[in-house]
Amino acid sequence: MEILRTVVTILFIIICIVLTILVLMQEGKSAGLGALSGAAETYWGKNKGRSMEGALVKITKYLAIAFIVLAAILNIKRF
Repeated sequence: MEILRTVVTILFIIICIVLTILVLMQEGKSAGLGALSGAAETYWGKNKGRSMEGALVKITKYLAIAFIVLAAILNIKRF
């Protein structure tokens, strides 16, 4: 059981590092004053799910879920 806990802990640390890097790579949500008049709605804004930024957001969501699950697993005392 101790080996499994060590493997899960190493996986948790790797996910923490990758999640931090992904969050830092993402652009901010504020678009300045152009967002007030609707000027921020461009082709890239409409197709954000297919762009690199959209992929970063999706990967971040999945890694955040894995982070929460592994944190809960590591918190179990009998594990």
